[in-house]
Amino acid sequence: MGVLFGAHDAYLLHDPGAGHPESPRRLRAVAEGIAAAGFAEGVVPFEPRRATDVELDRVHHPRYVAALARLCSAGGGRLDPDTAVVAASEEAARRAAGAGPDAIARLRAGEADAAFLALRPPGHHARPSGAMGFCLFNNVAVAAAALVAEGERVLILDWDAHHGNGTQEAFYEEPEVLFFSLHQYPYYPGTGALDEVGAGAGEGRTINLPFPAGTSGDAYRAAFDEVLAPAAEQFAPTWLLVSAGFDAHRADPLTDLGLTSGDFADLAARAARLVPPGRRLFFLEGGYDLEALGRSAAATLGALLGVDYRPEPPTAGGPEGGPTLAAQAVARAAGQLHERSERRRS
Repeated sequence: MGVLFGAHDAYLLHDPGAGHPESPRRLRAVAEGIAAAGFAEGVVPFEPRRATDVELDRVHHPRYVAALARLCSAGGGRLDPDTAVVAASEEAARRAAGAGPDAIARLRAGEADAAFLALRPPGHHARPSGAMGFCLFNNVAVAAAALVAEGERVLILDWDAHHGNGTQEAFYEEPEVLFFSLHQYPYYPGTGALDEVGAGAGEGRTINLPFPAGTSGDAYRAAFDEVLAPAAEQFAPTWLLVSAGFDAHRADPLTDLGLTSGDFADLAARAARLVPPGRRLFFLEGGYDLEALGRSAAATLGALLGVDYRPEPPTAGGPEGGPTLAAQAVARAAGQLHERSERRRS
């Protein structure tokens, strides 16, 4: 069976300003990369619906939802130094946030085995109380909250180069969501340290892997095999949601990590094995070199289709002169996971 591909023309009308890296050209690059890979036959396109107030309010404060609508209806403005909106942005954000619940219903109906949501604005920095870092509504969190409300256990995997602080905040005390993030650190937004592990009933349900600049794909693969896979086995998720940012690519102008599209093919294939078919959703987050973005999105979609598509070879050996830094981060995270497992047994 194929892969749902969620896209909508409304996403192209959100305009954060001239020269802004999060531009409509990003979605065109994704479409071109998929077309160049020849995956059209396996892709099942759909136009996502708008998120409802109930869906948004599970994650965001109603005051913020209403304030964003007012600002957009007045013509737009700036929400933080990095994030601006125009009149069309509220519609784009509603449809980006509605894409996850829409895709979940379609997957449950048997329309495909997985979904790739080519949406903007991205979402994982959006906090319950407001916008941040190019993001208006937290798209992956809205989908996860909808699933939790239906009694599901959700694994959120975030491989964007920037830590998904908004997603972490939304579920920091939630026992039915396991949030696993691999990201450059220290870097924007400043969160995502190894000792941020959740609180209250959600203690141990947040796992952060902070990687130094230059980290290559071998460290990510080790993190998946040595930390993510055991954590997922213990947690037993019923759904997988992936914040698939591609700004960890070595060509990205905003970050300093060392991955290629070949690495993203590996990560997507490993991630897909964590839950059964029909319960996998990938949400576009960052990625600002257009050629790298198109290739990486296509490699990820290929993995979901069961096709080994690698426009570039995978990487190993970084960061230059110090790969042990990344290996140490993986080892510390694995040690934390083991200690928590032993405490639960005792």
